[in-house]
Amino acid sequence: MFRRNFIVGLALALISITAFAQEEEGQVNPNSLLVIPKYEQLYKVRVWRVIDLREKQNKGFFSRGNEITKLLLKAVNSGEIADIYKRDSLTEKISKEEFNGLMVTQAGETFPAWQPGTDYYQGDAVQFNGKNYEAAVNSKGKNPATSTDDWQVTTRGQAVRYEPNEIFRLTLQEDVIFDKRRSRLYYDMLAMEFAAFDQNTGTFKSLGWFKYKDLEKMFRNHTKDAIWFNRYNTAENKNYADAFLLRLFHGVIDMVENPDNDRIADTYSANQRPYKEAVWAMEWEEMKMMEKEHNLWEY
Repeated sequence: MFRRNFIVGLALALISITAFAQEEEGQVNPNSLLVIPKYEQLYKVRVWRVIDLREKQNKGFFSRGNEITKLLLKAVNSGEIADIYKRDSLTEKISKEEFNGLMVTQAGETFPAWQPGTDYYQGDAVQFNGKNYEAAVNSKGKNPATSTDDWQVTTRGQAVRYEPNEIFRLTLQEDVIFDKRRSRLYYDMLAMEFAAFDQNTGTFKSLGWFKYKDLEKMFRNHTKDAIWFNRYNTAENKNYADAFLLRLFHGVIDMVENPDNDRIADTYSANQRPYKEAVWAMEWEEMKMMEKEHNLWEY
């Protein structure tokens, strides 16, 4: 009798634990780094911040030769970061090949294959064994790979790609959450977009969105090159992950979630208001968030 009751009780306990786990799973954003369940959230709003890495306050992430964008490109090409997304919804992925295609700012040029019996003149370009060569002198019948006096390897025709220092705009998507159990406001970073300025169109070109969880893991794995540079005290240099956690960056609020999914600047532009008013509105959104935090503490 005791054994039967024990087995029944154990089965009910397992069912309860399973049901609780399923319910708990639905309460947490799978992309969340902080894992604050919905029932602990007194207040939440999603914001998008634009981070210009050229700004003085953000230069710690963009020191010459050790840019955060350089680390990202290396991680993507090595396969350390495999998931790249087209939009901030983090549902539609793009391949590594598509990402590398977006990195091209000027398409390459294809040269004709070298022919042994053809006359070539100084400045002519040919392709041979996967490389591009340029004739240094008038040449005929001399193999470009072995005749270094007649032919020189050239970068002509190669596609031009964005350099790490040309990718200087980040967009950070995060949830601003007031945890009612701990009475504290948290910034739950969810995703980050990297964008380069396209000289051809005069606009920023998105290179893809990344889960911040993946970026944070990458930062932690690179203790030597994921370094936020402290210009005032290099003894206080920090890992990028810690620098983001400590909010050692400046990001202007570009959008606050709204029914129309409109950016702040677009709202003012649609109402034919000058851009400077949109700039003030972005700063005002920051002030409103600070006042909201103060009011929640008083509450």
